[in-house]
Amino acid sequence: MSFVENFKPIALGDTNLFKPIKIGNNELKHRVVMPPLTRMRAHHPGHVPNDWAIEYYDQRSKRPGTFIITEGTFPSAQSGGYDNAPGIWSEKQLEQWKKIFAKIHENKSFVWVQLWVLGRQAFPDTLARDGLPYVSASDEVYMDETQREKAVKSNNPQHGLTKDEIKQYIKEYVQSAKNSIEAGADGVEIHSANGYLLNQFLDPISNKRTDEYGGSIENRARFTLEVVDAVTEAIGCDKVGIRFSPYGTFGTMSGGQEPLIVAQYAYVLGELEKRAKAGNRLAFVHLVEPRVTNPFYAEGQGEYNEGTNDFAYSIWKGPIIRAGNLALHPEDVKKMVADDRTLIGYGRFFISNPDIVDRVEKGLPLTKYVRETFYAMTKEGYTDYPTYDEAVKLGYK
Repeated sequence: MSFVENFKPIALGDTNLFKPIKIGNNELKHRVVMPPLTRMRAHHPGHVPNDWAIEYYDQRSKRPGTFIITEGTFPSAQSGGYDNAPGIWSEKQLEQWKKIFAKIHENKSFVWVQLWVLGRQAFPDTLARDGLPYVSASDEVYMDETQREKAVKSNNPQHGLTKDEIKQYIKEYVQSAKNSIEAGADGVEIHSANGYLLNQFLDPISNKRTDEYGGSIENRARFTLEVVDAVTEAIGCDKVGIRFSPYGTFGTMSGGQEPLIVAQYAYVLGELEKRAKAGNRLAFVHLVEPRVTNPFYAEGQGEYNEGTNDFAYSIWKGPIIRAGNLALHPEDVKKMVADDRTLIGYGRFFISNPDIVDRVEKGLPLTKYVRETFYAMTKEGYTDYPTYDEAVKLGYK
């Protein structure tokens, strides 16, 4: 391991990034956010978070007042389709989450659970093994040829959700949100980004329905807004946030090639603002920047330069978290946080820099991450990244 080469850090301690802000009921001391980071360290079978996760979240919440959003977490077995991602529906899972949440709170930081439903991004053969259907917005509109082949071989073809199944998913979002709060979390983030189930309903590339959940911009947004309304009613609007990736292409989403993509998200944000004005303002909206259209791409790869998320500010008047290759662009962060409603998610570099809040504040070098260990079932690449002081002692250059 070593520091990132050819990167000139800028100290951001005197910007709004280090101005306190209230998110929901949480009084954040700064606006450096740990966004959801899938790490695939949960035990299989059972989707139970690993003991390593307690140390991992402890390390990254040491700076008091830090806002942590957990890795994507399945509300139910049916929501899943990856063996080593955590869930939040069983007693064993909740026991582990309680320990993680308690550790974060011990550090005087805050934790929100990202509720993650895969839809057609699940592995159809894994679902088939567990006796679960492979679902999305529409029948057999496959993400790619690999998924189609897996679905055919495992005799688990992609099936568009029925209205009753949609209602069942909404119930599972609600129950997992309640479970999260009861286990000690401060709130939940609804994952409606990066090509997962709610995003599959929003996007015309994957949603070919002809009922009230498809066709028009309003209809495609219906499922997402029903989830928002149900979860808000269950745990309160101040404990709910939501994530979108308007320009994302991961999971074969449209991104900027769809001329009406901004109209789609402008409509959803307008509906959220309408609810806010009626007394149900969500705690935040979380946006993936167009500079990252696919989380598997390296920094700078696949950037979409013909659009911006700035449109969101003229519609949604609450806090906005912006995330996507911002650690290496402190000059852009400086401009973004000039808007007083903005928080910044630092993803990959929060993995390799457990003390990234301090480093960003003081303009210290960043430790390189090791991509090969992002999803490995090892402590290496998970809890062994040093703080800046430790890195200096280790002779990092």
